Amino acid sequence: MTSTPSTLLPPARGRRRELLDAALHVVADEGLRGLTHRAVDRRAGLPEGTCSAYLRTKQLLLLAVAEHVAATLAADVDRLAAELAECAGEEEQAVARTSALFERWLEERELVLAKLELSLEAPRNPAVAEVLSAWRSRLVAVVDGMLSRVGKQHSLPRSEALVASFDGLLIAALQKPVAERRAFLSESLSLVLHALTEPPD
Repeated sequence: MTSTPSTLLPPARGRRRELLDAALHVVADEGLRGLTHRAVDRRAGLPEGTCSAYLRTKQLLLLAVAEHVAATLAADVDRLAAELAECAGEEEQAVARTSALFERWLEERELVLAKLELSLEAPRNPAVAEVLSAWRSRLVAVVDGMLSRVGKQHSLPRSEALVASFDGLLIAALQKPVAERRAFLSESLSLVLHALTEPPD
């Protein structure tokens, strides 16, 4: 099983957290092209120049947003890992708790859209790719451990495929009408989880 990366920073606090939360809204509404210091200041309702005082360049702002997203997601994944440890060998419980996390992420539109925008930026920006890789590796490790605990044959390729499937389903759900999103995600996650946790023939 993979080891858990330790390169992720803890969640931001105070004014920095306020700025990064505002930045998530900017990215979700306008994409990374709309992510500027002024846009963040406006969204946060702070005097112009506040964001640049904390994060002087666009690259530093971009990396800070990536770290904020990664730290938030990693904290959720760590909680999931603790929950899965409590239901070792209970496949239905493991599937249900994993699905519940992704269903909760579905309600966090800004977080998910910011992650999507950053994922598209990562192939062109190695520093962003490194930050996202750290949290994604953590999730792959948790899923790999889940497969082991429920008594299924596990491997990194299978765990990575499962995580990639989760990502795709989350994005697909966001493209559905609001009233249909949760049901689509719940049913799709159940299908994928049960299919990929079965050992190969």
